[in-house]
Amino acid sequence: MGKPLWKPGEEVVEKSNMVRYIEHVNRRFGLGLDPFEKNAYFKLYRWSVENIPSFWESVWGFTGVVAAKRFHDVVDDLAKFPGAQWFIGAKLNFAENLLRRRDGKTALKAVREDGVERVFSYYQLYFRTGGLAKGLAEVGVGTGDAVAGFMPNTAETCIAMLGAASVGAAWSSAGAEIGVDAAVDRFQQIQPKVLFTVDAYLYRGKKYDMLEKVRKTVSQIPSVKSVVVVPYVGENPYLEGLPGGVLFDDFVGRGSAAEFNQVDASTPIYIMFTSGTTGKPKCMAQSVAGVLVNHLKELVIHSDLKPEDVITYITSPSWMMWNWLMTSLSVGATLLLYDGDPNYPDWKQFWRILDDNKVSVFGCSASYINNLRNLSASPHHVAELSSLREISQTGSPLSPDGFEWVYQEVKEDLHFNSISGGTDINGCFAIGSPILPVYAGQLQSPALGMKIKCYDEEGNEVYDRPGELVCEAPSPSMPLYFLNDPGNEKYLDTYFRYYPNKNVWRHGDYVIFHSDTGGITFLGRSDATLKPSGVRIGTAEIYSIVETIPEVEDSLAVGQSWKGDQRIILFVKMAEDHRLTEEVKEKIRRNLRERASPRHVPAVILEVPDIPYTYNLKKVETAVANLVNRRKVVNRDAIMNPESLDYIEKLLPTLWEQA
Repeated sequence: MGKPLWKPGEEVVEKSNMVRYIEHVNRRFGLGLDPFEKNAYFKLYRWSVENIPSFWESVWGFTGVVAAKRFHDVVDDLAKFPGAQWFIGAKLNFAENLLRRRDGKTALKAVREDGVERVFSYYQLYFRTGGLAKGLAEVGVGTGDAVAGFMPNTAETCIAMLGAASVGAAWSSAGAEIGVDAAVDRFQQIQPKVLFTVDAYLYRGKKYDMLEKVRKTVSQIPSVKSVVVVPYVGENPYLEGLPGGVLFDDFVGRGSAAEFNQVDASTPIYIMFTSGTTGKPKCMAQSVAGVLVNHLKELVIHSDLKPEDVITYITSPSWMMWNWLMTSLSVGATLLLYDGDPNYPDWKQFWRILDDNKVSVFGCSASYINNLRNLSASPHHVAELSSLREISQTGSPLSPDGFEWVYQEVKEDLHFNSISGGTDINGCFAIGSPILPVYAGQLQSPALGMKIKCYDEEGNEVYDRPGELVCEAPSPSMPLYFLNDPGNEKYLDTYFRYYPNKNVWRHGDYVIFHSDTGGITFLGRSDATLKPSGVRIGTAEIYSIVETIPEVEDSLAVGQSWKGDQRIILFVKMAEDHRLTEEVKEKIRRNLRERASPRHVPAVILEVPDIPYTYNLKKVETAVANLVNRRKVVNRDAIMNPESLDYIEKLLPTLWEQA
């Protein structure tokens, strides 16, 4: 059994939304579940995947979805996988559901890394959204159109999304940090009519101009009729050369009461992009009702979000966690939108911001936690954190030591809610529960309504050993379709053709389902899984050991085809004032051999100045594996620090000499 780290107290359980939900389904369906029984959650989960239509109907009702017209069928046919249609007959509006509150309570607090803060009440957000929606309608945007944001994580990005949703358009966004080629690769496919952007943004104390980048981008996207610019850093941005260039405040006007266009449940609300590190990003359309109901399930029931909460996530609009965070408005919570580097000018400032704003639910990536560990950070020594009751972590697997660090250095009594799913479903396959204990290195449970299993190579269900994460049934937030995908070929190839004799969604994660705790350990992406001598090894198994060695700050492992087999190549970024000596190499090998197995020991260990990451803070294993195996790397613009690949390329002759 995994090491237990936290058990919710009786009061936490009693006051949780999960208990209220169990009471709701008990009344509605006569389940007779005792929420205080040890296995209550897993009994609820089993019911949710054995009675999928009833489950999603109950989430709709429990979370109070606002709709002009209720659905007459929850789902048409669960055997249509992919292709099941959800909440048939319903008419609703995404923005109306996020703007249920229209009072003076703080909805958004936008904080920039240089200390500039702006606050928006729900009343202000509602009227600003109404004004922006009116501006969109005046330039001809409506249902079936796309609106794009090339923006940092700030208030106007949220308002632009809400305005687009109000008129029934689909929203798609990329963070201000991405390059021109990456922006064109995304937005050219969706053909937006309007693009929202800023004059500039700040990162680590440096100003980065946006408008020249935007000019180059829109010159390749003729569908853009209007570019709306927020004077975010300066006051009078130069709009020349921007089609239909207009300032944000002029576009919004004085604001007005929002009018919400009621659309079919299957109308696209978001067009999401894959990371684009293996080619042009694939565009996925996701539905209004599907995304809304799934987000509400995860925020309200699993994450226990309540109106009195203040929630934040370290994210950019490039990452689905930004979309997820926005739906927190539907609960009536306050969103803290942080824009900048959370470790600038040092790691301490951000934790003081969390404290000063009484943040109760804080979300971050595994990379952020590992960086703090490498800095020997101890947040509880610089901030009181009395309001903080939950940390949500995602992006990539976090080691058991990373889990323990949270309880040792942040706070002993909090819900560490490690979650995993993807952009593909705009949500989670595995997630936490406020009524379950936390075990080191394990996500607490499968998400309600998600019929997930762990399969071996032959498609057999397995426990307590590594395998592929699959989902055996449809769920509402799965893509409606991929754009520019005749016959659903990309869609089917991506998820449904790995197991030829089974119609299941193969997600591409390598996992272990634990029979004793019910938890799930994520071992990394299965397309980056190592197979020396035919034995599958998840890269996270290596990182969880190597990155506990004080001399190592970060690492990346890939497999190299070698004499008819595969050998492991490990790239390491050394901690400050350390170099990769033979002594350190031996320390790495010894730790892997003793704590994992001899097969985990890399054949070659090389020092690099940096490890490549996507803008979603995931290690770029596939691109490095391509380099190592003499394959072409495409779309470097999708990588946050592409120069890191240049250094790796210089090392390649050494790796190829004996191959």
